Amino acid sequence: MTEIPQDDDIDSPIIDLHSDQFMMSQALRQAQHAYLAEEVPIGAVIVHNGSIIARASNQVETLKDATAHAEMLALTQAQSAMGDWRLTDCDLYVTKEPCPMCAGAIVHCRIRRVIFGCGDAKGGACGGLLNLLQQPTLNHHAEITEGVLGDESAMLLKHFFAEARAKQKGAAGHN
Repeated sequence: MTEIPQDDDIDSPIIDLHSDQFMMSQALRQAQHAYLAEEVPIGAVIVHNGSIIARASNQVETLKDATAHAEMLALTQAQSAMGDWRLTDCDLYVTKEPCPMCAGAIVHCRIRRVIFGCGDAKGGACGGLLNLLQQPTLNHHAEITEGVLGDESAMLLKHFFAEARAKQKGAAGHN
């Protein structure tokens, strides 16, 4: 008769489907979609009560729309899913620190918490360049958690831009 292993006998790691790492891995999957579409590889998911209610990747080039950032598209989806523009009980996971446009929308939608992968010292609006999410004069403040799967997020962006530079250099050499 085969003995059934007890919980303490199993060495496989337990995957917490509600952890920041798991949710960020889902945002990274969206960033991969953007990468494959030759978009800047940034992905976002919005979570309500432990469930993903919105998923988006950058689509600026695809839609020819400067506002089609992953965060903006995810906010629109989440508002539709919730039936309200207020997203007070929702958390946003995004692979790169949001820009000022996205941070402004995040504040207006009243997102509870923003979790991002890699920071953006030159243009980030969640503490990198400035911090709109916790601006004292605004009517809403979001909690910020940074650096979740940050290395993976940064490597994807670095790889994308290195490829883009190589393509540009190759195209310039053929003129």
